[in-house]
Amino acid sequence: MELTVWRTFVTVCRLGSLSAAAAELNHTQSAVSRQIAGLERQLGVPLVERHARGVRPTPAGEVFRHHAVATLNEADRAVRAVRDARDGAFNRPLAVGATPSLAAGIVPEAIRGLLERAGSIRWNLLPGLSGQLHNRVIAGDLDIAVVTDAPPGLPHDLRVERRFLGLDDMVVALPVGHPQAGRGPVHMQTLADQTWVEDNDGSAALLRQHAARAGVSARIDLTAADLVGKLALAATGHAIALIPGVLTGALRTGVTTMSLVDPPTRGIYAITPRRDPHPSAAPLFDQLATAFASVRPTRTPHPPTEKDALAR
Repeated sequence: MELTVWRTFVTVCRLGSLSAAAAELNHTQSAVSRQIAGLERQLGVPLVERHARGVRPTPAGEVFRHHAVATLNEADRAVRAVRDARDGAFNRPLAVGATPSLAAGIVPEAIRGLLERAGSIRWNLLPGLSGQLHNRVIAGDLDIAVVTDAPPGLPHDLRVERRFLGLDDMVVALPVGHPQAGRGPVHMQTLADQTWVEDNDGSAALLRQHAARAGVSARIDLTAADLVGKLALAATGHAIALIPGVLTGALRTGVTTMSLVDPPTRGIYAITPRRDPHPSAAPLFDQLATAFASVRPTRTPHPPTEKDALAR
């Protein structure tokens, strides 16, 4: 089987459309259809099925897609390794992933520290939510990702190495003119009548859990598309928001923060693939630990246990 056909199949599954895959691969739609049909004949089983909005893998197709992605990633790594050996130097850019709050502060600071000590390194920074970043590390798209165990938590996956950076206390973001501005730490009961805004399910779950422990409920009446929008709604007085403590130093004008009594916390981790690690990933972890400690000193010397996570 040719890997080109495998790439076509994986692209069709990712985009859910033969025409979209053809456009991305610079093929005709009929050429893509022929490649998929030929692959199905070789395997003796249908791999995709049509639905109202395009195509999706069959159960057998999903099994094949999983292995095809792993094979293609390994092939790409083999090509990179040969090119690196040919050039006599390790040329692969360091691909770094981070959640939005971490990409706004400690990760760029850590990369600056890495460059100061290691000299010129090609690198790129890709933001995303923790689950997305974990999958991209597995897929080989990222060499290191800085993620959190906020709900729904991090999967236990033997294909990645997870290293604990510390615990981050969540804080409340509110406009500078808010009656509660400048106070704190406050009990959650004090904020029971406030309107809250959230931008993702994980942060919303932390807020609801904290409110439930205090015997109140949080009125999440507004939803933002992302962290930037969430802070904009807080700055303009539409709502208050639960945000990561590591973000405090990178807040926009018009927003201040207030601490909570017994605040919700989230563990911060760096994850790397166990196979084919980038040589700059380990030095970057050391810089991440330094950057994290400088803004949010770790309150516990060990990673939170599964029982701790459930308690949060």
